[in-house]
This record gives sequence, structure tokens and C-alpha cells, in this order.
Amino acid sequence: MKPLLILRPEPGNSASAARARAIGLTPVQCPLFEIEPVAWAAPDPAAFDGLLVTSANALRHGGAELGKYAALDVLAVGAATAAAARTKGFRVTRTGDQGVDALLDALPGRQRLLHLAGADVRRADTRHAVEPLVVYRAAPLAPRVPPGDMVALVHSPRAGARLAELAPNRAAITIAAISAAAAAACGEGWASVAALERPSDADLLALAARLCQD
Repeated sequence: MKPLLILRPEPGNSASAARARAIGLTPVQCPLFEIEPVAWAAPDPAAFDGLLVTSANALRHGGAELGKYAALDVLAVGAATAAAARTKGFRVTRTGDQGVDALLDALPGRQRLLHLAGADVRRADTRHAVEPLVVYRAAPLAPRVPPGDMVALVHSPRAGARLAELAPNRAAITIAAISAAAAAACGEGWASVAALERPSDADLLALAARLCQD
């Protein structure tokens, strides 16, 4: 069975490794980024109908300014993000499991949302008024990517691009990507590339498990 290379930052890296071990895989932890807070000032909460949160990192690293939005509902992408919001005392009214675009498409009317985001934020194509606000960044690391046959778990386009820069032998690595965009960012030359149609951490790990056994 091929080992599973886990690239995401902590604490997600260790969480993914634990889930991989639980299903009989051999994880190799190799985070490509370290999450850091970014100084920010809170806009007027009255200007928004709710908070859009697409990563638990925004809540872990948002700092004291988050408290100014305690009265706003949170729209969370993913169960982990929703759980982090509740831990901070927020009321989560919607939890999406098919990505930010699907979550926004399901909202009624035209809402004014403050998106607490990372520095590599992608503007959503939506009818809603979404204002991105950077509260954290992923600082690149330069770990030694081990050689040999393995499956790499790619959670984002940025991780795919960084892996392409650091991998010593692309032809030995099979890519399991959370989205088509993440797969495309890896470039060419890999042993094979597989991507999910809809982003899901659980489905990505299941995909990786199948690839590890091939």
C-alpha cells in the first residue's frame, strides 16, 4: 500500500493524519504552509446581514475583532468551520458541504455578507454582495518532500502549485485533489491525477484510500 502525503497546514494536517491512520493508511505529514494572523480592523457590523466563513482558520486566527460580529449569523463552508464558529460563540444558520458557490446559491434574496478570509481569497461569482476581508495568511514552508511512490492529498490550488515546486520526482506521486482547480494547479508529469467533482474532506480521504491501494 502506498503512503499518504498530507500537505495541509496544522492543525488540519494532524487531524487528516489521524483519520488516515484510523482507516489503515500510512500518513506522511509534510505541511507546505503555516497559518499566521493578519492585522485587520473590523468594518461596521451594521453594514452586513451575516458572516461568510470558508475556513476555520479565520476563526482560529481572527483575534479580538471577531467579537464585534457576535450578533451576526454565520454561514459556514464545512462542518469543521461551523464547529469552530460555535466554539467562538457564533450562531451558525447554514452549513454548506458542497463549496462556497453552492452555499451562496442556496441563500434567498440578495444578502450583504462579510467574508472573513485568507490572503489567497477567491471572489465568489454570486448575486449577493460579498465583501472579502483578509484576517489570516498561509505562509509558505520549504519542507523536504520525500521521494518514492505515494499519494498526495491536495486540499487547495495553492497547495498543488507549491507541491509542484518542491516535489523531487512528480512521476512517483499520485495526486488526490479536492477540486478540479486544485488538480489543475499541480500541473503535468504526475503518475496520475484524480479530483473530486464536489469538495468534501471525507470524500477526498476516501478517494486517497482507493489510490493508496492501487
